[in-house]
Amino acid sequence: MLDAAARRPEFYLGADEPSHARTLPCTPDSVAIARRLVAAALARWEMPEELADRARLVVSELATNALVHARTCGASIRVTVTRIEDDHVQVAVTDLDRRPLAPRHADPDDEGGRGLDLVAALSLRWGCERRHWGKRVWAELA
Repeated sequence: MLDAAARRPEFYLGADEPSHARTLPCTPDSVAIARRLVAAALARWEMPEELADRARLVVSELATNALVHARTCGASIRVTVTRIEDDHVQVAVTDLDRRPLAPRHADPDDEGGRGLDLVAALSLRWGCERRHWGKRVWAELA
C-alpha cells in the first residue's frame, strides 16, 4: 500500500489558478523540477504539447542561467508560470543576484553561451526586470 506522500502529486495545481510558482534551491536538480512544474501547469491548462515543449526548454535555459551565473547559489531561485491567455504563457525565473544579464556572443566552437539566443528564438518576447534584491528573467510564449 502506498503512503500519503507517494500518492500525492509532485505539484498541486488548481485548475482555475492563472499562475503557479515554486521556490527551488540553487542546485542542478532544480532545472528538472522547473521543467516538470511548467509541463504540469500547461497540461492542467490543456495547452498544446508543442507550446509545452518550447516552454520547458525556455525555463530550462532561464533556470540554468540563474544557477550558473548568479552569485547567490546556495540560496534559491523562484520559478513562475503564468497563463496570460488561452494559448499564451509567461515563464520566469527569479534569482537574488542583482547584476544585470550579460548576454554574450558565442563563437561557433563554444560549448555554451547560446541560452539567451535560444530563449529569444522560442519566445514572442523576453526580458529582465531588475529588483532591489535581484532580478526576474521572463519569456512569453504562444
